[in-house]
Amino acid sequence: MNGKFRLSTALDIDDLLMECTSYAIKLANEKYKFDPPLSIYEITSWGKQGTRSDAIFEFFKDPDFYRTQPVYKGAKEFVKKLSTMTEVFVSTAIPPEFMGIRAKRIMEEFPEIPPDHIYMGSRKDKINVDILFDDAMHNVLRSEAQYPILMRRPWNEAATGMLAVNTYDEFLKLVEVIADSYSLRPEKYSLSEPSVVVLVGPSGSGKSKIATRVLENTDRFEKLVCYTTKDPTAVSENEWYNYVSLETFRQMCESGEMFQSTMYAGHGYGSCKSDVEAILKKGKHVLTTMDICGAMSLKTNFRNVITIYIERDKKALLSNILRKNSSIDDKVNRIIAIDAEKKNAEICDYVVAFDTYENAVEQICRILGVKK
Repeated sequence: MNGKFRLSTALDIDDLLMECTSYAIKLANEKYKFDPPLSIYEITSWGKQGTRSDAIFEFFKDPDFYRTQPVYKGAKEFVKKLSTMTEVFVSTAIPPEFMGIRAKRIMEEFPEIPPDHIYMGSRKDKINVDILFDDAMHNVLRSEAQYPILMRRPWNEAATGMLAVNTYDEFLKLVEVIADSYSLRPEKYSLSEPSVVVLVGPSGSGKSKIATRVLENTDRFEKLVCYTTKDPTAVSENEWYNYVSLETFRQMCESGEMFQSTMYAGHGYGSCKSDVEAILKKGKHVLTTMDICGAMSLKTNFRNVITIYIERDKKALLSNILRKNSSIDDKVNRIIAIDAEKKNAEICDYVVAFDTYENAVEQICRILGVKK
């Protein structure tokens, strides 16, 4: 990125910088003494669900709720850091009668954001910025921003194919990668020290088969086995995954055991930092396949991470998805995600155009300076 160009970012407030749903759940549990306590995992979509979780909506009508909303840990530092990287705006949906309270809180808590950069209203698709960061899936899907990015929350777990992150650090790393995408990329990368190579691409692109063939052609790599909540009998590349229950998966995420996790087509996928470190300590290069969100998490947590996007004809993608041993809903979600995922090629380090598996392996080995 040259010095004359600066990216612009619009940030949401509720459930991104300030606690909203979790705060309302806390207040509802205190008032109604739910047994068992109401959990954030019961909020599976935005809006009333006809369940006990609807109790949270009464607090959104109280001005004191907006006066006392807690700021997320690390949010202030995040905004300070981001303001040195991009122009920062706020785009927040809030009832008109509470706009004054919201504006005052933003100016008090986040003084780096100029008052004239605060926009209030639900039409976030009208905000003209390079990057939108929001937890609401509908805002991300409708956004006209070049890079709409989702903050993962329980109510958007079904989101598939879009750029998404789990933490502020992952978002900042993604902003760095986006900024770097405006610069010329190096023509060649040499594996001079243990590195992590991740193949990215839409479902059906053949990235797992390509990775397997790279492993067969050189002993310099070791595959990273990830974790998934998807039924192992429905996972076509079983050797790349360890199956865990959804409960175990969430425990691993909450304990910090997993350095990255994401939901794809309704299933959880994640990786453990200790597994990556164990391979690197052997002096081997790590080879794995992930969606763009997992790839960005790798770049956040490790040095020398190389992302390679596998580009394939849409007809071939559709054909491969339809042949998968999975449910109709799973196939539909993967097909819907194809166009969104194709945009991810812009922020990967390299792009390999798929012709044949042999050709794809040759291109990757050439990029990495590895002899077959």
